Amino acid sequence: MITINGIDPRMIANNLTPFEPTHPGELLKEEIGYRNISQRKLASQMGVAYSVLNEVLNRKRPVTAEYALLFEAALDIEPELLIKMQADYNLQTIRKSNFWKERFAQIRSAVAAL
Repeated sequence: MITINGIDPRMIANNLTPFEPTHPGELLKEEIGYRNISQRKLASQMGVAYSVLNEVLNRKRPVTAEYALLFEAALDIEPELLIKMQADYNLQTIRKSNFWKERFAQIRSAVAAL
């Protein structure tokens, strides 16, 4: 485990991991609602299918770099924010997965035995 001055960086107040990861679609859905924009109209303006936009907003599809740039053009939201949120969401989701927890433990055991 890497530490900073002997402190686990996950324990620093600004580095707290939320109990439930936040998908960027949640932020986008709130913003669209706040601006009173219909999903169908926004999808049309962005040049994507309504079903694609709806899946992003409902955490069923990731925000890719391309989608982040489309959201920037449509809503003036920094694409880097959306990409970072998506990466954080992906990492937190994987870390909570029992499959991956077991796999990481196997790898750590195998490497420790070297």
